Amino acid sequence: MTRNESTKPSETIFVFGSNEVGRHGKGAALEARRVYGAQYGVGEGRTGNAYAIPTKTGDLKPRSLAAIRASVETFKTYARERSDLTFLVTRVGCGLAGYRDEQIAPMFTDVPNNCLMPVEWMKHR
Repeated sequence: MTRNESTKPSETIFVFGSNEVGRHGKGAALEARRVYGAQYGVGEGRTGNAYAIPTKTGDLKPRSLAAIRASVETFKTYARERSDLTFLVTRVGCGLAGYRDEQIAPMFTDVPNNCLMPVEWMKHR
């Protein structure tokens, strides 16, 4: 699936990069809180119609790629278990965390079909 395919808003979960303590104050995290109901103070997992993948520490330093990969694996398990939902994955880790698309996109290579991936990642998967 690509982002161009339509989904019902109530079935769409916004997947974004957060910090470990869930201070959703900038970038996609702020959009997740304002638009999709991400709960302030929850740095990983689903709240509302949002799913947080921590890419920064509580003191806002980038998490290691290994730590991010572990959180991505947890997300992929959740997405597989919730085939009734569609997950709109943003460029997790490629904004405020400072990683490049080619560093993060391969972590999402084997996502289930209910995940809509960023167009920018297609050449890196």
